[in-house]
Amino acid sequence: MPPASTGASTVALDAAVPSSAAAASPTAPDRLSPGGPGYRRMSLALFAAGIATFALLYSTQALLPAVSASFDATAGQASWTVSAATGGLALCVLPLSALSERVGRRQMMTASLAVAVVIGLLVPFAPSLGWLIALRAVQGAALAGLPASAMAYLAEEVRPKALVAAIGLFVAGNSIGGMSGRILSGWVAQLWGWRVALGAIGLLAVACALVFHLMIPAARHFTPSSLNPKALAKTVTGHLSDPLLRRLYAIGALFMTVFGAVYTVIGYRLVDEPFGLPQGIVGSVFLVYLVGTVSSAAAGRLVARLGRRGALYLAVSTTAAGLLLTLAGELAAVLAGLVLITAGFFAGHAVASSSVSRTATTGRAQASALYQSAYYLGSSAGGTLGAVAFHAGGWAGTVALGLLAVLGVLSITLFGTRAARSERMRAGTVPAMHN
Repeated sequence: MPPASTGASTVALDAAVPSSAAAASPTAPDRLSPGGPGYRRMSLALFAAGIATFALLYSTQALLPAVSASFDATAGQASWTVSAATGGLALCVLPLSALSERVGRRQMMTASLAVAVVIGLLVPFAPSLGWLIALRAVQGAALAGLPASAMAYLAEEVRPKALVAAIGLFVAGNSIGGMSGRILSGWVAQLWGWRVALGAIGLLAVACALVFHLMIPAARHFTPSSLNPKALAKTVTGHLSDPLLRRLYAIGALFMTVFGAVYTVIGYRLVDEPFGLPQGIVGSVFLVYLVGTVSSAAAGRLVARLGRRGALYLAVSTTAAGLLLTLAGELAAVLAGLVLITAGFFAGHAVASSSVSRTATTGRAQASALYQSAYYLGSSAGGTLGAVAFHAGGWAGTVALGLLAVLGVLSITLFGTRAARSERMRAGTVPAMHN
């Protein structure tokens, strides 16, 4: 299982393999492999693309208190600078992933990154909060063309034995981009203001985009296919009519609602009394994301020991405990709570996202894209609703929202456990075989 990304959906390997990849010969001598020509260039290019994508996507999250002060906006209003970007990505990931089947993965990634970077250079000059939100929405929509296309490109161009390592490097770029972008923006904002901080993120993305453009090898195994809206609609409808897939999509969205709410609002909590932390320190809090890499990697072992639903129960319990711990008035307790929330979220997200490809027997790329859509819609909802709850009831309001979402995950998982038990009883199978 790949390591956790910072804001990116964990895409299971077989979910990333498109139809054109199946047509490519897995033993083709010119497919990329470690030590061979082009592999290092490809790895560096996609690592840079991953950094740029998630540094841009969450560029305002660590800056929300400063944005609020600049525009005299509430936490709920400022949170839309994050929610608009993730919402734009959520709405566009499925159509752009389908369009890449026609225009090509490399072309889609290049265009997406170029548009997002140009907007990233314009964002610091937004004259009003409305303009900032609008630019961020377009930026998120542009970025939607990159993650799914990158996974498909790797599946088509890299030898199967090297594919897991190649995808791991891309996901590592996501993680580093999401985390370092928040930390960089926090410290720059403390010294020169939030607009300069967003400009620094934009320049970082420019450098990464140039590396990507210069280093990415040409696609050799992509086979264009015609767009068939009816076939796509049929596949999507089939996935949405599957009860287990619907539950997995809901679990991903609800987990991300918790995560989006907590990390959108935590800056406001930490800059206020009794903590009064400076902007740079608040940005550094996102180092807690490293815990997600560990818990995501451990999710596979948890599933092997506890079963899929058992791992979800543990993730739910850990997240809920973390939420309650953050209610304490001591900074150490709040940070410990963030560690538990992060560990529980990434473990649950890893289990749910990897289960999507296991459940979908056809149209796995579309099944994965639907999960990403639900995931980022959860991020948008969590960021906005968490800020509204904070405005209405303080940090306790945000925690209450998080606990409500966790309760939703618990209810769905309990329902799935009961449904599986009933199915086993009808089939007369042994329960231990169907964790």
